[in-house]
Amino acid sequence: MTTTTRERPVIIGIVGDSAAGKTTFAAGLVQILGPERTLSICADDYHRYSRKERARLGVTPHHPDANYIDILEQHVDLLRDAQPILKPVYDHDGGVLRPPEYAKPAPFIILEGLLGFSTQRLRDAYDVKIYLDPQEALRLRWKFQRDTGFGGYAVEDVMSAIETLKRDSEAFVTPQRAYADMVVCFCPPDDDPDESGARLNARHILRPTLPALDLPPVVEAGAGKGIAMELARDVDGMLIDALDVSGPRVADDPELEAVLWRRLAGPGADLPLPRLGRYHDERGNAAHSRPLALSQLLVAHYVMDAAVQDAV
Repeated sequence: MTTTTRERPVIIGIVGDSAAGKTTFAAGLVQILGPERTLSICADDYHRYSRKERARLGVTPHHPDANYIDILEQHVDLLRDAQPILKPVYDHDGGVLRPPEYAKPAPFIILEGLLGFSTQRLRDAYDVKIYLDPQEALRLRWKFQRDTGFGGYAVEDVMSAIETLKRDSEAFVTPQRAYADMVVCFCPPDDDPDESGARLNARHILRPTLPALDLPPVVEAGAGKGIAMELARDVDGMLIDALDVSGPRVADDPELEAVLWRRLAGPGADLPLPRLGRYHDERGNAAHSRPLALSQLLVAHYVMDAAVQDAV
């Protein structure tokens, strides 16, 4: 992959509601950018309270007051200046706080979480800002699957918490969508509303704040194969480009994935499989989603372009 002489790290922000796919999306970016060159941080580590303390206090992790946002700001500034940090650790297995760990900066830093764009200081730190905005019914399905499986929550606890979480999400998480450079929306195909994995459609809302990128060759390669671009207006009325990926059409076609990867890494480069586009299905098994992989590759293009432009 192309390297740069840039002195400071490239910082990528990924924000979205609970179970929007932030950690899964970030994991694919790590594989593309290189695990040895990437530091990935989950903003959940900056929770102020353990799960039991939140239940006792009646607060949710979606509220800024339940997180050390000021410490997160300090740490992002230090990492941006290529300085190490002592990062807090939140253990999702049981929802407890663990001792901090030493984290060294890397050429690429990914920060994913609920409140990563919640302050101007944080927003100013990123080179590329991504907001994950899956269809709401799909996100809730993912959340129920995750929290009752990996999260260790009881079914009744997940159900009872949904309305409380929704209140704080609408107040503090969802408004951050307006600050994103790209919004990635996954949704089931019209003819298969129960689809929740490998054959999801993906729409990429590309805002004018993104670095310039030569997308026509990608669109041409995908013409008639499930990729299309159109000029549209976002929910706020902003004029945007929208790059659409049809999940059912690209699901069985590896060539589009290869086209994007070769434009990023050079002719003859092998795809970083099997982790690219990797997710866990409803049974908890590792699976592969081509629409997800294409989305991760598209974001990586913008990340590398931002790095190259800044280094020139």
